[in-house]
Amino acid sequence: MEEIIQLDKQLLLAINGSESLFVDSLILTLTNALTWIPLYVGLLYVVIRSNPNVRDVLLILAAAGCCVLLAGAVDDELVKPSVARWRPTHDPEIGMLVDVVNNYRGGNYGFFSAHAANTFSIAVFFSLLMRQRLMTIFLVCWSLTNCYTRLYLGVHYPGDILVGLCWGGFVGWLVYYLYCRITIPAKYQLRDCLVPMTILVLTLIFALIKAAIVEI
Repeated sequence: MEEIIQLDKQLLLAINGSESLFVDSLILTLTNALTWIPLYVGLLYVVIRSNPNVRDVLLILAAAGCCVLLAGAVDDELVKPSVARWRPTHDPEIGMLVDVVNNYRGGNYGFFSAHAANTFSIAVFFSLLMRQRLMTIFLVCWSLTNCYTRLYLGVHYPGDILVGLCWGGFVGWLVYYLYCRITIPAKYQLRDCLVPMTILVLTLIFALIKAAIVEI
């Protein structure tokens, strides 16, 4: 176990940070939960378009809320304080070696990553719900992008991310399974799914432009 922990720390130091102000700004934008609000609005649009029944829309919103509650809230309120594994930025052994951006260090404990769990639970749930391969690719890439930002900023070890992804994937599948026990999922059209996919691309462009302005 000690060898695994040391490897985890070495991998983090190899991935963490850069000398680029442009990349620093880009990562800070992409790791901010507020950046992705338009994506959530886009997903809501697809749900409303595909589910004319208000009850079904509310059920999906409740399911998405359960994903976040089970994936992130359980982690923050139960797992992190129980395991009490230092974030890299607070780790007495390597904390001074971590490249910190804008003095962002996060809370004391980092096992496991709520960013990874939250985003991947949403990605898995909506991928299973909509059954559109292209949409699945976009959502998984979105989740993995969020995961990378946590490594870049040095607030999580790769192991924190991996466990977060596993837990988030399980939660997303479990919530979808329970959802299907309650109702029959609607059929989703690719043309509707193009809306959140377009929003994802535009959000990335916005983050790139913002980072370029900051660097100037």
